[in-house]
Amino acid sequence: MSRVLIVDDEASICFAFREFLVDEGHRVDVAASAEEGLTIAEDTPPDAVVLDVRLPGIDGLTALAEFRKRIGPAPVVVITAFGDLDTAVRAMEGGAFEYLVKPFDLDQAGEVIRRALSWERGEDRPVEEAPGGGSEALIGSSPVMQDLFKRIALVAPTEVPVLITGESGTGKELVARAIHRHSARRAGPFLPICLAALSPGLVERELFGHLKGSFTGADQDRKGLFELGSGGTVLLDEIGDVPMGLQVKLLRAIEQREVTPVGDARPRPTNLRVLAATNRPLGDLMAAGQFREDLFFRLSVFHLHLPPLRDRREDIPALAEHFLRMARTSTTADLRFTEEVLAELRARPWVGNIRELRNAVEHAAIVSRGQPIRPEHLPPAMTGSGQTAPAPVDELVPRHLAEWAAQEATRLRDHPGEAALYDRFLELSEPAVLQAVLRACQGNRARAAQVLGIHRATLRQKLNRYAISTDRERDA
Repeated sequence: MSRVLIVDDEASICFAFREFLVDEGHRVDVAASAEEGLTIAEDTPPDAVVLDVRLPGIDGLTALAEFRKRIGPAPVVVITAFGDLDTAVRAMEGGAFEYLVKPFDLDQAGEVIRRALSWERGEDRPVEEAPGGGSEALIGSSPVMQDLFKRIALVAPTEVPVLITGESGTGKELVARAIHRHSARRAGPFLPICLAALSPGLVERELFGHLKGSFTGADQDRKGLFELGSGGTVLLDEIGDVPMGLQVKLLRAIEQREVTPVGDARPRPTNLRVLAATNRPLGDLMAAGQFREDLFFRLSVFHLHLPPLRDRREDIPALAEHFLRMARTSTTADLRFTEEVLAELRARPWVGNIRELRNAVEHAAIVSRGQPIRPEHLPPAMTGSGQTAPAPVDELVPRHLAEWAAQEATRLRDHPGEAALYDRFLELSEPAVLQAVLRACQGNRARAAQVLGIHRATLRQKLNRYAISTDRERDA
C-alpha cells in the first residue's frame, strides 16, 4: 500500500482520483492548494504526488521545487489544462515523472500513477534526463501535440541522435530547433542542411570539407558543416535522399564523432549533435536497398513523428490566429476571422499541412483588405496532386440522383398531396451527411455543427428526427 497526495483545486478531479486510488488499495491525501499540499507532505511524506499547474496562490510549477525538498525523489505527476512546450519543459526540468493534460482518461492517468509508484520502489527507473528553457515556437493543445511536447522535453538535454518524421509542411525543422533550444548546446550554432538541395557530388564536400587541390577548383582548404557546427546541432533534412555511397561515411561521422575531409587521410574530431528529418518512408527505402539499416538505427535512437494537420484539427484555430497575428500590419490591425471561415479551415484536407495553412491565412489577409476574413477570401483548397480541388456539377449531382429527381418530380406533379421533392430529398440524403460528419468529428456535436454550418440546436433536432446517435452515446 502506498500513500498518494493529490494537489488540485478542482473537486471533481480530486474525487475521481481518490476513488480510483482507494479502489487500488492506496491511502490518499487531498489538498486544494500548493501551500496546503506542502504542509501535508511535510507531516506525512507521500510516495507519489499528483500536482496541478494552475492553483490558487503558488502555482504548481513554482511549488515543484519545494515539494522536492520535502518528498525527496518521490515521483511527481504534473497535470494541467493549459499544456504547451514551455510548460512541459518546465515540468520535466523540475523533475516531474510524467505530464498529463486535461481532460484525460482516468484509466490512462491511473496507469501513469502505477508506473510512478513502481519507479519510486526502484522497479521502473526511467533513463531520460530533464531539459530546460522555454519556447512558443510550436503551437497546439491537441493530445498528439501534448505528447510531442513531453517527448521533446525528455530528449532535448541528451546527446542522442533524433529522427524526426512526418509529411511535408508539418514543422519538422521547428521541432529540431526546439530540441536545440532546450539542450545544453543552445549557445552553439544550429545548422539546418537540406540534403535534397545538394547535388550528389557536393554533399560530401559540404558536410566534411576538403583540402586545397583535392579536385579541380579547390584553391584553398575549406571546413565542412560538421566542423563549422562544432558545439552546436546539425539538422540533416531529407535524410532519405542521401546517396548510398555517402551513407557509410555519414554513419562513421556520427558514431566516431570525426570526419575525413575530401583529399585528406587524417580524420578530424567533431563536436556536434546530429538530428535528422524526412518525409519519406525509410522502412520502404531499406526494404528496397536504398537506405542502410545501420544508419537508420543510429539516427533513430529517439524517434519523433509529427502528425498531419488533418489529425489535429482542434489546433487549426490557434494556428490560424497565430499566422493572422504575424500577417497583421498597421493598416490591418483589426483583421479577424468569422465563424464561417473557421469552420471552413477545420473542414479542409490540408494536404500541405501547416505550411499550406499559413499560406492560406496570408492570402486571405491580403484579399480581405482589412475586413473580417470570410470563406471567399481563402485560396482554393489543394488536392494531393497539388491542384485546386474542383467541384463540378456532375460530381456533386451524380447521374442516378438526377434521374431519381426527374422521376420523383414527374410523380409528385400528379400527386400534389405527398411530401414536396426537396423534403423527400432531405429525408434520403441528410442522415448520411450527418453521420459522415459526426464520424469525421469523432462524435463531437459542437465541432460537427461548425463543419455543417448550422447551429448546435439545429443539429440536435436533426439527430433526434432521424434517431441518429454518436458512438459516444452508444457506448454510454
